Amino acid sequence: MTLKIATWNINSVRLRIETVARFVAQHQPDVLCLQETKCMDGQFPLADVRRMGFEHVAIHGQKGYHGVAVFSRHGLVDIDRRAFCGKNDARHIAVTLADGPGAGVRIHNFYVPAGGDEPDPAVNEKFAHKLGFLDEMQAWDALRVGAGTAKTVLVGDLNIAPLEHDVWSSKQLTKVVSHTPLERRRLTEVANAGGWVDMMRALTPEPQKLYTWWSYRAADWAAADRGRRLDHVWLSPALAPAMRQVEILREARGWDRPSDHVPVIATLSP
Repeated sequence: MTLKIATWNINSVRLRIETVARFVAQHQPDVLCLQETKCMDGQFPLADVRRMGFEHVAIHGQKGYHGVAVFSRHGLVDIDRRAFCGKNDARHIAVTLADGPGAGVRIHNFYVPAGGDEPDPAVNEKFAHKLGFLDEMQAWDALRVGAGTAKTVLVGDLNIAPLEHDVWSSKQLTKVVSHTPLERRRLTEVANAGGWVDMMRALTPEPQKLYTWWSYRAADWAAADRGRRLDHVWLSPALAPAMRQVEILREARGWDRPSDHVPVIATLSP
């Protein structure tokens, strides 16, 4: 039996709930993790989510900004929402699957701060916030999975493309937030300190290009193809042998009223 976990920065769940339904109908994930839902908990379109077949929902919302959610066809327990950097931003939610093929699997869903435009923490508070967020991720014991036997997944929009071929041109983007040497190093340090396995790159090594995001600013995103891999799937070493397939649903970027991110679907046999 397999477990399909999808992650997607939806850029407003209420605005794009029909797009979510289209994706779910076509690909039938067992678990769907969303970021940037931009919706308070009391306004979340739960009826629509349940019509898609997800009876179990965990949300962490915020008016107009941020927001993360987990939809599941299986029971959820041990739901946790962590605040980072002394802020009340809704950027993290964690759940454990109570039953089904992934029973016992712990899932962390993250939306790391984008960091603004200027990659200098001394003059850009948003960039300083991003670096501080990464510091707290690295120091958090719950994300140190390397030496244990726990089966854990970390997914989400981490807003950093860490490798050379995670962007269309590493040389041209070296001073652009999301691919600066400092961010790339810091995300790699977070992953290494936790003992995480980058599932996407384990199955599709460099130098193959991998993108999950294409800017709205491009007149023709597909022709320009100036993408970045900002969305990630990490596995604990105990779960890594279960990895089977990762699919980046590029065509979703061309759907009506698209997000600038596309879904990433990870298939496991836990």
